[in-house]
Amino acid sequence: MARLFGTDGVRGVAGRDLTAELAMDLSVAAAHVLGDAGAFSATGSGKHRPVAVVGRDPRASGEFLEAAVVAGLAASGVDVLRLGVLPTPAVAHLTAALGADLGVMLSASHNPAPDNGIKFLARGGFKLSDADEDEIERRLGEEWSFPVGSGVGRVRDAYGEADRYISHVLTTMTAALDGLNVVVDCAHGAAHMVAPEALVRAGARVEAIGARPDGLNINDGHGSTHLDKLRQVVISRGADLGVAYDGDADRCLAVDHTGAVVDGDHIMAVLAAAMHGEGLLAKDTVVATVMSNLGFKLAMRDAGITVVETSVGDRYVLERMKSDGFNLGGEQSGHVIMLDHATTGDGLLTSLHLLGVVAKSGVPLKELAAVMTPLPQILINVKDVDRGKASVPELVAAVTEAEAELGEAGRVLIRPSGTEPMIRVMVEAASEEHATQVAGRLAAVVRTACV
Repeated sequence: MARLFGTDGVRGVAGRDLTAELAMDLSVAAAHVLGDAGAFSATGSGKHRPVAVVGRDPRASGEFLEAAVVAGLAASGVDVLRLGVLPTPAVAHLTAALGADLGVMLSASHNPAPDNGIKFLARGGFKLSDADEDEIERRLGEEWSFPVGSGVGRVRDAYGEADRYISHVLTTMTAALDGLNVVVDCAHGAAHMVAPEALVRAGARVEAIGARPDGLNINDGHGSTHLDKLRQVVISRGADLGVAYDGDADRCLAVDHTGAVVDGDHIMAVLAAAMHGEGLLAKDTVVATVMSNLGFKLAMRDAGITVVETSVGDRYVLERMKSDGFNLGGEQSGHVIMLDHATTGDGLLTSLHLLGVVAKSGVPLKELAAVMTPLPQILINVKDVDRGKASVPELVAAVTEAEAELGEAGRVLIRPSGTEPMIRVMVEAASEEHATQVAGRLAAVVRTACV
């Protein structure tokens, strides 16, 4: 059977793949697995009374899934604080700030409204390890011993804790945003209240769009995956720039005053250059994935900043940052991790610091983002092939030939899909025409050699 946990928790269509029964079972198993591992006593009999915080995005299905998760935790002897609708990074921060033993976030991020997901966070606000997730999955449906009487968990609302998170992100700022005219797109998602308030309190003049969730409109034409509306409003209002979050606000993208998109690579480049200039970039290094544009890496090289690469996925970026003592990393998609201030990608935190660089320097975002020039990037998904043959000799030889042809002005990346019979061919080159030609040749080799 396929692994239930994906790269970002358990996801599926709510009510079909992700049922109330599964949500409750996962919470019960998580409480007992972490309790057995010594994180706390999940039976209510130990000296330490375990506490969990639970947050969600505004999806309608989050209401019944929250009830199921809370029931499973409380039945296992865990006291529960319901945080209500908050971004994933807010739940992560509050897991640590409130000394909770466990955090749970209900969200499917940038996915459409029918989807939902469950993400567990360990003490301190970090994602669970693969080993912990595997153990939870293995012990689903096991017969457990449940507490009774005073041993059962108690449940209370803690909606006011949102202000603790806002105050935290604001304390990380080194420059006020006075005078900046900003449009913020909240994707009708989890940041619809905290993001506009935080930006206003930081000094910006704010117009919020995508800030009226009804449970069904999350990510619908708004947010970091749908930037057209933000671009239109920024231009029509004459704003200095715009920022957009996804449904759970753990990522951020931006547009400059002309409506040009500023992606995660550009944002990391701006932040890295600013931190490097102030002596705040740990080991003069930024962590990125193999999908970051070569233009980002060349810009960082020219700025005297080292780029360390990881596999695709913000969890791999975070693992490398923690293991090697780096404090800035992220992905082209807008997941940016500022480890001095957060345990996960945080869209609001990222946007505040990006705006802070604009305000402090007095330089428009368009000029700041010009620190890197992205190379044209062509991606071809070759379907219905054997993804296990991505390293056959014919393809390796073709890649070697292509890399020699591109030289330092381009690169090739061959990535087998983790879930589908598909191999991804990505080529960057000095011109889009050249990248298209090389990618097409390599895709043809994949079709013939990887069947």
